[in-house]
Amino acid sequence: MSGSSDFSDPVYKEISLTNGHINRMSRDELRAKLAEFKLDTRGVKDVLKKRLKNYYKKEKLMQNQTMNADNYYDYICVIDFEATCEEGNPPESTHEIIEFPIVLLNTRTLEIEDTFQQYVKPEINPQLSEFCINLTGISQDLVDKADEFPKVLQHAVDWMKQKELGSKYSYSILTDGSWDMSKFLNIQCRISRLKYPSFAKKWINIRKSYGNFYKVPRSQIRLSTMLEKLGMDYDGRPHSGLDDSKNIARIAIRMLQDGCELRVNERLHGGLLLTVSSTVPIEGAPVPLMPSLR
Repeated sequence: MSGSSDFSDPVYKEISLTNGHINRMSRDELRAKLAEFKLDTRGVKDVLKKRLKNYYKKEKLMQNQTMNADNYYDYICVIDFEATCEEGNPPESTHEIIEFPIVLLNTRTLEIEDTFQQYVKPEINPQLSEFCINLTGISQDLVDKADEFPKVLQHAVDWMKQKELGSKYSYSILTDGSWDMSKFLNIQCRISRLKYPSFAKKWINIRKSYGNFYKVPRSQIRLSTMLEKLGMDYDGRPHSGLDDSKNIARIAIRMLQDGCELRVNERLHGGLLLTVSSTVPIEGAPVPLMPSLR
């Protein structure tokens, strides 16, 4: 691939001219051209432009693509926790995880291969608020019958190990925003007197990836708007952790199809949320292990 990183290569001149042409196309022209290549025609104009540009770029840099496929994650684990909540989110309320879902996305087949879901019994506030029950659809009965967090985390770790993640297959965690790991998991581990698990210290924040890739201001990015701009409808019940995770996975699949290389862009270090540069080589998360007690 020696020549493809050299921007004086004539192929880049060609790509640049093609991009200029695509920028001048109307939405109908874009959709017609995408249909011609049997590509998805849904989404707002900027999304269609990006899709078409990436298609041409991929065609022109075919040798580049085969190299990239070898060092990309085999799997992406989409995690979207649900936590206890009160109306108006009073600052003194503690968020405890009450649903732990994982959606396993195969980056080769671009399909959801399997899912994990368990409810969690909260320790500090075992009684869910009416607001929380209505928002998440999680009943008091479901959490009363559930295991406490350490046991559920152990089940999640066992499930990931059974999938040979971090051993046979490389993987990364993906979330919708920073909160799932930097806030919910971080707080929950303190409540449960566990150290923070090493396999969850880095992740892909899809909101950042989406904003950078489709050039959308971060303030405009929510799960519903990401789906909407891609011409997709929400599938399932909003604020169900598993359904949210499946919909986030659908967005990730579309982004990978559109040529976005989703990669780790955030990490937790000493309890602080930090940004990971896009120049850092792609590296999968370690084998999932149950953290020791604090």
